Amino acid sequence: MRVTWYFDFISPFAYLQCERLDRLPEGTQIEYRPILFAALLNHWGHKGPAEIPSKRRFTYRQALWIARRNNIPFRAPPAHPFSPLNALRLAIALGSEEDSVRSIFRLIWAEGYRPDLADSWNTMVEHLDAHDASKRIADADIKSTLRTNTEEAIALGVFGVPTLAVERELFWGFDMTDMAADYLRDPSAFNDTEMQKISRLPIGIERRQ
Repeated sequence: MRVTWYFDFISPFAYLQCERLDRLPEGTQIEYRPILFAALLNHWGHKGPAEIPSKRRFTYRQALWIARRNNIPFRAPPAHPFSPLNALRLAIALGSEEDSVRSIFRLIWAEGYRPDLADSWNTMVEHLDAHDASKRIADADIKSTLRTNTEEAIALGVFGVPTLAVERELFWGFDMTDMAADYLRDPSAFNDTEMQKISRLPIGIERRQ
C-alpha cells in the first residue's frame, strides 16, 4: 500500500519515526510530505509541546529516552524551537526523497545543527552537496509547494507531526508506527464493532473556554 508521511524537521519525534519507518510492511510505498507544524497549531488552536514549560522539559527527556531505547543517535540542536523553513523548503527542492529527508533530519537531530543559523545552515548545505540551496529555497514554486502540502494536511485532518496517512486513516506520533503497520497488514481489524463504536463515541461534556 501507499502511505503519505507528513513531517516537520522541528519535531524530534518526526526524526525518531523517520529512523523507524522500516517497521512498516515490506513493499509499503512512502511519500514524504514536508509541512509546517506551526500552521497546524494555528489552525487547530493548539500550543506546541515546547510552549508549555513542564511539558517542554518532559518532551525533550522523552525524545532522548526513546532514542536511547531504540539505539537511534540523538543530539539536539543548541536551542529549540527553531525556524524549520529553510530545511523544509530544501527538502522540497531536493524532491522530498527519502535519502535527502533522512539526511536533513540526521544533521539536525543526530548532529545538532540548527537550520536557521547561518553557520549551521552552510555546513548542512555542504553535507547535502546542495551548494545552490539558498537560491533554490527562495523559488516561489518551492514556497508554494510547502503551503499546499500544509493546506492538504489540514484538509485531511492532520493535527500534529509526524503523521502517517493511509488513505484517510491517520496515525499520529512515533509510538503509532506499529499501529500503522498493523493497519497496513490488515485494515479489516480496525473495522470491527467495538472500533466502529469508539470511533463515534459522543461528547459527554465540553470544557468552557
